[in-house]
Amino acid sequence: MQSFNKRLLDEIKRKNSHLCVGLDINPEGLNNYNSTLEDLKAHTFKVIDATRELAVAFKPNLAFFERWGSKGFKWLEQTMDYLGPESITIGDAKRGDIGNTAKQYAMSLFDHFGFDSVTLSPYLGFDSIDSFIMQPNKGIFLLCRTSNPSAKDIQDFKLSSDELLFEQIAKLAVKWNKNDNIGLVVGATKPEEIERVRKIANNLPMLIPGIGAQGGDLKKSMKYGNKNGVALINISRGISFAGDLSTSAIKDSAKQFLQKMREYN
Repeated sequence: MQSFNKRLLDEIKRKNSHLCVGLDINPEGLNNYNSTLEDLKAHTFKVIDATRELAVAFKPNLAFFERWGSKGFKWLEQTMDYLGPESITIGDAKRGDIGNTAKQYAMSLFDHFGFDSVTLSPYLGFDSIDSFIMQPNKGIFLLCRTSNPSAKDIQDFKLSSDELLFEQIAKLAVKWNKNDNIGLVVGATKPEEIERVRKIANNLPMLIPGIGAQGGDLKKSMKYGNKNGVALINISRGISFAGDLSTSAIKDSAKQFLQKMREYN
């Protein structure tokens, strides 16, 4: 059975791409507060069609679907069916629980919705991830150093060893990566910390959000994220809501991001 990390690496090489398209579709992004779920679904499929040949992975953010209750879950199921098994999928769920609850989350995300990988919080320790890493072909991305401004309040906490908390998370991820299916989320807004994490976790893939609307540094993210490892660069609003929202505008934006990634690699 091919491990998730090996599949991801192979797909990055095959497509010569590091692009992950975040699916965070909402009426606000469409500048139409009267958008129906059918409108949102149609735009989701438009984004997928425009970027399928360019993207290594797609990352539906569950919050944007859960907002709509049972109809939103149906929309997520339809989105996963539309993506199909050929596309690598990341369920941006940020789950972080233990025991039977964690097992139920894993069954929901992997078995029911069919995600290839998910984002998880490591705050509860190994007990919060073990249900998700049992199958080598299913992966996780642990929140390590995120792109939001207040992340430093917790993630930069200095330990007695003089390490910062996010560095300890990176060390633990390396230790836990027995099935070659663990990666790390490290935000593009702190490129120097991408470099620090990469020195610790030089064999783990990185999922790097924060490019575009959050002002992250794409050039440094590519440089540090792909040094002795591979990085997956997530773009959400900068692609999904590009220009006049047409298929051509979305595809052009994705191509521009991809061209820059290739120049910086």
